[in-house]
Order: sequence, then structure tokens, then C-alpha cells
Amino acid sequence: MENKKDIIIVGGGPIGIACALECEKRGWSYVVLEKGALTNSLFNYPKNMTFFSTSEKLEIDGIPFISNNPKPNRDEALEYYRRVVTSNNLKINLYEKVISINKEADIFSVTTNKKAYQSHYVIISTGFYDIPKLLNVPGEDLPKVTHYYKEAHNYSLQNVVVVGASNSAVDAALEIWRKGGHVTMVVRGENIGERVKYWVRPDIMNRIEEGSIKAYFNSEITEINTDSVNIKTPNGKINISNDYVVALTGYLPDFDLLKSNGIILSSNDKMIPKYNPDTMESNIKGLYLAGVICGGKETHKWFIENSRVHAKLIANHVEMVSKTI
Repeated sequence: MENKKDIIIVGGGPIGIACALECEKRGWSYVVLEKGALTNSLFNYPKNMTFFSTSEKLEIDGIPFISNNPKPNRDEALEYYRRVVTSNNLKINLYEKVISINKEADIFSVTTNKKAYQSHYVIISTGFYDIPKLLNVPGEDLPKVTHYYKEAHNYSLQNVVVVGASNSAVDAALEIWRKGGHVTMVVRGENIGERVKYWVRPDIMNRIEEGSIKAYFNSEITEINTDSVNIKTPNGKINISNDYVVALTGYLPDFDLLKSNGIILSSNDKMIPKYNPDTMESNIKGLYLAGVICGGKETHKWFIENSRVHAKLIANHVEMVSKTI
């Protein structure tokens, strides 16, 4: 039966690809279901983004990742993972969104916007980049507001507020300023984030210190208007002229998908899903978690270089317990 598989992998990012490679090597029937483009999260990264990791640490399954730079950029990563997929003839269905996953007896039924599947095992490796953390302020739904940043050119000569102090916010602020945008940063904390790339942090601090980029620390937006933004600062409320708001305040995993499958989340604010770190099996037998999604709201804990091992842990456990593959 075409739609009956040994394993269904939800998510076609680097870790989902790593899981597919393990299935391919073992001769298991599988399919990767990805709701967007191949490595959709990486595709949505800013065009000029440079990784913090070296190319060796982004490799999967020992397949060499050759970069022209000490640290690879977005386009190099997209090409690397694409070639891994095509060279190994991995079975990936793109633009196919998983709607539900249900388990009856020992069989999972996976329904998408296109088909229905059955499998003995399911791996969820959906990452976190598709659901932005909202500001939850009036005006956030205006067309001038975005939670994703692609490139700087369209912000040239514009008054732009960048919300956040992480790598993505700092990169956006610097690029927009260098393309002639008038940048104001609104930061909830008292300083630029400590995890900002070490070669970028001095740059943004110098631009703020010299006044090229205005920054309001310990501050937050309270309202977004068509031509201005209201900001609550330690010195009181202010209103500044504004053309665009780039709100890069982070992203969240798809908790609804996890909870709908009966996966237990920690009762604290971190919402970490329950799984066995030795096997990556969740509290639902046969349903595994891989990659960033394992960190719940702590999306900085897992990334490609330290979660690529999840694929092998899962495959080894499935091989050990399986009587059907």
C-alpha cells in the first residue's frame, strides 16, 4: 500500500533529512512530510545570514559540507541540504501539511492536506521558526509590521523600528542602517543579548554608542499606528515617527500539534515535551521527537550541530524494539 509506511517523518529541515538518511540506510519505507519548501526554516532566514557554526558542525551523516567561508551562509546551507536530499534520493513530500496524528493500537494514522498515511512509527522534527512570538499590542496586524526579515533594500530611507536584541534583530538593524534606513531598536532587556555572535556584538554596540542607531532599553512597544509607534521607556511614554516595524522577538514550536497527540509538556513556563534523551521517544510509544522541538520554549538549547545525533538515536531504538520492520 503506497501510503502505508514504516516511519513517517514530520518536518523537512536538516534534522528531518538526517532521520530520512537513517531510514534509507536501513531499507525502511518512509516519507518526510514538509508543509513548506525544503529546509523551510533556512529558506526563510535573511538572505545574507551567516551561521554561528562552522560547516563541519552543520554536516549530517558525515557528508562533507564545503564552504567558501570560515562560517557558511544561508545560500551555502540551502545548497548543501538540497544536494544531500537529491544525491541520496530521499523521499520528501513538500508543501504537504500534517493536520493530525492519531494512534490506534500500534498504528499511527497521519492526515495531511493531501493524503492519509499509516505507519508504525512517527518522528516529529518540525523546528520552531513558523510560529512567531507576538507583541500582542494594538496595530500589530497592520501591513507595516512583519515578524520575519529577509533583506534591507525595501527599508532604505524609511523609519524602521526593530524589536528585539537577539542575533536576528541585531543583524536586521545593522543591515537596514547600512542600506540607508533610519533604525530605532526597542529592547525589553537592559542590553543587547549575550548570545549575539561575537563578531557582530561590538559592531551594534558601537553603532548605538555613536548614535547611528537609536536604542531604547528596558522598553517595549505599547501601540503601533499607521505612521508612528508608541513606546514605553524608563523615562516615560514616547511617540516616534515610523514607516515599518520589524518585530524579531523569537519563535515557538507547534505546541498544539504535540498536545493533540498526547505528548506531555512540562508544567512550568518552558513547556518542554516529555521524551527519553537516550532514545528520543516521547511519552507516546512509537512517537519520537528530534531537533529544536525538544527544547520547548527554550529554542536556543537545541540547534543543528547538537541535535543531528537525534536521528541515529531514534533509528537505533526503532531497530532494537521493532518487530514489524
